[in-house]
Amino acid sequence: MINIFRKGNRALKKKLRIIIVWTIISLFIQFSIYGFTNYQVGKILNPVYEPITTDLQATIPGTNLENIQISYAKDYLAYKENGVFKVFNLKEQKVVFEKKPEANSEENMGVMGYQWLPDRDALIYLYSKKNPNPVTKITTTKTTSTNKTVTDTNKSTTSEDLNNKAAQTPSQQPKTEIRYNNPWLTELYTLELPSSDELTPPDNRPHDISLDSYPAGGVITQMAFSTFTNLIYITVKSGTNMTLFEIDVMKDVSKLNRSGEYISNMAISDQQGTLYIDSKIGTTRQIVAVKSFDRNVISQDPNDVILGDRNGKLYLGKVTINQLTKISTREDKTNFNEKVNPITIWEGSIPYEDAQVVIGSLGQVIVYNQQTVYIVNNGKVKEVNLQGKESYVSPDGAELIELTQQGDSTLAELRPLE
Repeated sequence: MINIFRKGNRALKKKLRIIIVWTIISLFIQFSIYGFTNYQVGKILNPVYEPITTDLQATIPGTNLENIQISYAKDYLAYKENGVFKVFNLKEQKVVFEKKPEANSEENMGVMGYQWLPDRDALIYLYSKKNPNPVTKITTTKTTSTNKTVTDTNKSTTSEDLNNKAAQTPSQQPKTEIRYNNPWLTELYTLELPSSDELTPPDNRPHDISLDSYPAGGVITQMAFSTFTNLIYITVKSGTNMTLFEIDVMKDVSKLNRSGEYISNMAISDQQGTLYIDSKIGTTRQIVAVKSFDRNVISQDPNDVILGDRNGKLYLGKVTINQLTKISTREDKTNFNEKVNPITIWEGSIPYEDAQVVIGSLGQVIVYNQQTVYIVNNGKVKEVNLQGKESYVSPDGAELIELTQQGDSTLAELRPLE
């Protein structure tokens, strides 16, 4: 009897060991799958792009090219020439897309702003034209017993409609009001470009969204796109006013600026989707993190400026008398109540007046004007002379684009920055 009991115990222990082993194996497999899935999702939401470089020369017909922007694959240039938006195929050396203002357009209408997407040869742009129906008639009904006014529709109403409403509700008095909408229509488009060696025409698609509150005559000063949230941010200057728009391409448009606020620069987190702005209201200058209508102050030092955001880090600079004297980084955080101490990565002196700044894909800080490029990497500065040409650095910090006017055309030279 004892032997049977011992054998039963051994069998039970063996079964338990088998169950425990397979449980551990199952958990290991599940965690492996979970980790792999998270890794793949992370790659999609927070992609890391290897910088693309090329050496080439191309002759672009025309001069006075403005707002030069190069595509992700370094094979297209987008620019404006005399108010006309154009996209030039650098390898085939021809204009493959252009969009003019409409014939009856006012000054500054047409393509207002544009930006290449960071992961493919596609760009988004905003286009303004005259509103064919700037005046809208609506009917309001005033209830005499409650003194409340109720809006029935947002469309033009005939006298027959008014009589019908009056007959239906004797105690209510319908009234037709004229409300003025924006004389400008501003719409969002996406332009998809094929590979530069293909003959397929570009795909120009309007989005079902309009910026009804875009100020007539306003000029887009900055534009940023978040691949993480699929949100577009633009700052628009109209007279002395500035408006910060958040555009949800799948939903609607919101205004996020404060009254009297001037925004001199902005950057968007590529991993959190947080918008950072250099904000000035009155004499108060701050760096602010914006998430929809929520705001958190990042810095109250009036000398601090936003340099950019890359790979989960916000890059801040300290500017004194038009000299960049310090660069620091801080991690992107979703919880802004948690204290974050910036890390200083460089100190020195770089001319900052009229400077452009790019945060390279490898974390290098590139500050440049039309004479010199300063590359800050690993605490050291490297200088590249530009010899007086009109020059631009690609958004990934890898490519230098130099333009030289030659008669009625413009020579574009592309070469790796380092």
